[in-house]
Amino acid sequence: MNADLQAQVQQAIEQMVESGAERGVQVAVYQHGKPVVEAAAGVADPDTGRAVTLGTVFYNWSIGKAATATVVHVLVERGLFGYDTPVAELWPEFAAHGKGGVTVQHALNQTAGVPGIPLDSTIEDLCDWEKMCAAVADAEPWWEAGTKIGYHAYTFGYILGEVVRRVTGRPISRVLEEEVAGPLGVSGELYFGMPASEHGRLARLEDAPMPEGQAPEAEAFGEMPADLPLFRSAPMHAFPTAALGNRTDMLEADIPAGGKTSARAMARLYAALLDEVDGVRLISPERLAEVTAPSASGPDQVFGMPTTWGLGYSVGFPMDPELDSPTLFGVGGVGGSFACGDTATGIAFALTKNRLTNDMNAVGQVLPLVIKALS
Repeated sequence: MNADLQAQVQQAIEQMVESGAERGVQVAVYQHGKPVVEAAAGVADPDTGRAVTLGTVFYNWSIGKAATATVVHVLVERGLFGYDTPVAELWPEFAAHGKGGVTVQHALNQTAGVPGIPLDSTIEDLCDWEKMCAAVADAEPWWEAGTKIGYHAYTFGYILGEVVRRVTGRPISRVLEEEVAGPLGVSGELYFGMPASEHGRLARLEDAPMPEGQAPEAEAFGEMPADLPLFRSAPMHAFPTAALGNRTDMLEADIPAGGKTSARAMARLYAALLDEVDGVRLISPERLAEVTAPSASGPDQVFGMPTTWGLGYSVGFPMDPELDSPTLFGVGGVGGSFACGDTATGIAFALTKNRLTNDMNAVGQVLPLVIKALS
């Protein structure tokens, strides 16, 4: 551990909690496969006063996409399929409506052209693997695969998760446990579907305070134009809120577009992509270079902003020009969580929290401390 950096990070997150900006926060940092910082502050459950510990698990929404991508890379490394393998070769039903040309690479780099789920999907539907995969397989593409890029918020997980299931005969949650979480020693801290018996270890999510009478989704999306394609990618009730993320069925369900994880587990995952962690390296250095290089970029067809993706990981940190770097790869989550690796410095970083804010302010306060100390 780096005692000076540990103290700086601990002080920073304690100040966030004391100021009322955050309720509970975890930070974990590795460099070259070794732990550097493990910090926790605040409250996991305001109703009971249960404190956040290093092992507390948070529903962190899209930072779990990195775990999904990592499972895919582990299987590609074993030769079970390739990035150029058509999804429909493994999942024939997916070829409906001209989607036969969609490859695993297209699914990873957000260019598959299938960013939407049916607008009449219920929350119960989201938790029904067979029903959602059937809906995605039957979806009309928004664009020809590989010609445009746009964030696949839910479908990223269903497409790649079904590829994994078809190839291995196992649900992706089990593959995650057996091929990633178990070998890395983070069983119990990294899940897609989390058993109900374990929910007592979860941090309870809460929405950031907002003006009286304003719905949580209005805070996140109120300033966006009403005709933004985002609003036809999923029903409004499926957009992330604390109420949605605290539901038992959502927590139990395999929805590998997000994940339930500690900061320590995510930092350890990125560290094992970059280097060996206690003798475990998830993919080869050559594959790491391949999957973290820019694979697709352009205007995001769902959100509208410029975006760049490698194979399953966003490249750079466009939310903050001071932190942006072409060697940074990772995925952020709605609510302000973020996890990443840096191929130039060997840094693996994760910040998880239970107050859903419409910003990356917590990351913006902590990540610069880490980069300054370790670069």
